[in-house]
Amino acid sequence: MGLAKRRKALGYSQERLAHALGVDRTTVQRWENHKVSPQPPIRPKLAELLNIDLDELDVLVAPPPPPEEAAGLPSSDDHHGSGDIDDMIRREFLRAIAVTGALTALPLDEAEALAEGARRGTSSDFARMNSHLWQVYQLARSKGSVYPIVRDQLTSLNGALANRSDAEVRALCSAAGDLFQLAGELSFDGNRYTDAAASYMLAASASKVAKAFDLWACALTRQAYVDVYEGRYREAAGVLSAAERVAKRGDSSLSTRHWVAAVQAEAFAGLGDLTACERALDEAEEVQNLATPAHNGGWLRFDGSRLAEERGARYVQLGRLDLAETALTTALKQGALAQGQSFRRRGAVLTDLAAIGAKRRDTDQVITYGREALTLARESSSGYVARRLQGLRAVIGPLARDRRIAELGAEISALSTT
Repeated sequence: MGLAKRRKALGYSQERLAHALGVDRTTVQRWENHKVSPQPPIRPKLAELLNIDLDELDVLVAPPPPPEEAAGLPSSDDHHGSGDIDDMIRREFLRAIAVTGALTALPLDEAEALAEGARRGTSSDFARMNSHLWQVYQLARSKGSVYPIVRDQLTSLNGALANRSDAEVRALCSAAGDLFQLAGELSFDGNRYTDAAASYMLAASASKVAKAFDLWACALTRQAYVDVYEGRYREAAGVLSAAERVAKRGDSSLSTRHWVAAVQAEAFAGLGDLTACERALDEAEEVQNLATPAHNGGWLRFDGSRLAEERGARYVQLGRLDLAETALTTALKQGALAQGQSFRRRGAVLTDLAAIGAKRRDTDQVITYGREALTLARESSSGYVARRLQGLRAVIGPLARDRRIAELGAEISALSTT
């Protein structure tokens, strides 16, 4: 049964389902024709209306296989690919990740040890380059532009891992765990959740081999965030519980366990547990008691500076609009969120403030904050900000009689989330 058949079986017309979700009828039509997929923020509500779980929804909205595949015949795409340059870069990127993952899992033998002289770099070289790449990633307006550089670093790391010495195994695995997390961040920002989750899983595996507990806990936390973003809060809470235990074995001077708590707060908010959410936020704020720097600026960047906006976002989730607006407007005045500083962070706060305006039926607030967030999404080409705005579309739907709101919704719809 496809999405259209399920909708009809429950007595929904396209218009009625669209109205319940706060989207246009043409959006539902495009889902059913497999031209686009429902965005993660809207999937939980769509699954609820269709009386199915999220896994069943994924099956309903998945495009049908090509006729050749359905008949068990090889597809021409299997041999020639799409020819799209972005797709080609992604394939090479994923191939490099797969090779690195395999090499970190293989046991060392004498032949490999003898090839030490052929190594293409030391672990300290990779650590320095990884640190540089994290800075490039954070400063890049278009995150996708970093793909080729990270791919080249993965290729170099593969050369080192293939010819490693026993003394270098842990250090190189640590470098791989670091680089896999950056690869996952790139995939996540590009709206490729399966790729991101696979990268984080490999990061956790490599970090475990390296016995790098903080690196390991951060990989698990990033993996859990994929579930959080897709609304799988209970699954995320389970992974975060494991991350919390791993983090306790790490360096107590680092902010790892506080970052785990911050993401746990988001999972608890998604589950509607205000008490557990506030408890986790309070634990996250204890990062301020650590000596500086409590992070490395790369795979661990949590310093508590985002907690005002995080607390505001959690209150939005929980429907506490009064508390949310106070926290978010305070966050927006911070230097780190000043115009031109952080596109992703400022865009997320602006979107939340626009959502508060929508829930209060304050069209002026929606337009003021929503338009600025839309501008940031266009200027940065950030899939993250675009996806946040796609979630906003579902909230502003009931206000679409206002011409300005309708125009804003149409412009958001045209945004690319990749």
